[in-house]
Amino acid sequence: MPEHAANLPAFRRPRFIALEGPIRVGKSTLARILAERLHARRIYDCEDNPFLSAFYDDVPGSSFRTQMYFLFERHRRLKEATVDAVSGTVVSDFLFEKDRIFANINLDNEELRLYDNYYEMLARDLPLPDLVVYLQATPEVLRQRMGRKKEPSEAHVADEYLDEVVRAYEHFFFRYTASDLLVVNTSEIDFVERDADLQQLLRRLQEPVKGTQYYLPLGRE
Repeated sequence: MPEHAANLPAFRRPRFIALEGPIRVGKSTLARILAERLHARRIYDCEDNPFLSAFYDDVPGSSFRTQMYFLFERHRRLKEATVDAVSGTVVSDFLFEKDRIFANINLDNEELRLYDNYYEMLARDLPLPDLVVYLQATPEVLRQRMGRKKEPSEAHVADEYLDEVVRAYEHFFFRYTASDLLVVNTSEIDFVERDADLQQLLRRLQEPVKGTQYYLPLGRE
C-alpha cells in the first residue's frame, strides 16, 4: 500500500441519508432499497394530509392549512426517527427543507411570513443529514413517468405547476451547502424500471461524497 494511502481517513458511512427531488423521480424506490440494504430505519413522507383534496379543488385558505399540516407532520416524523441515528442508520424519503420549497410556491406573502415563523422554530432542533441525494429529471421525463404510473392523485398536477416545482428544486439545490450532496441526473436512466441503472447508482452510493458532487450516468446504449 502506498505510504500516503495509509494516512487517508477511513470512509465513514453516512448515518442519516435524505433523498429529495420532484414527483416520480424515484425517491421512494431508492429510499426503500437503501433502507433494506443498510438495515436502516426509514422515514416516510406524509401522504395522508386531510387538507390536500381541498387544496387541489382551490378552496380558499386550503393552501395554508395544507402546508402547515405538512410542516408539523414532517417535523414530527424526523424528530422521532432521527433519535435512532445515534446508534443506527436512518434513510428519509424527504429533506425538511422540502416543506419550505413548496411553501414558497403555494403560499401568498402574508401566509408565508406566518409560516416562516413556525418553520424557523421547528427547523432548529432537527439534525442535518450526513448525505443528501438529490434526484433530478426534466419536466418532460417526469410527465412521461406520471403517465405510465397513472396515479389518480397525480391527475391534479398541472404542467405549469410541475414546471414550477422542478425550477424551485433546481434553484434550492444550486445553493445548498448544509450537508454533503450528491446530485443524480435521472433523465437518461430509470432505476425504478431497469435493474442495470439501479446497480450502477448503488455502486456510486457506496463511494464517499464530499461537498457537492454530480453523478451523470451514461444511460442506455
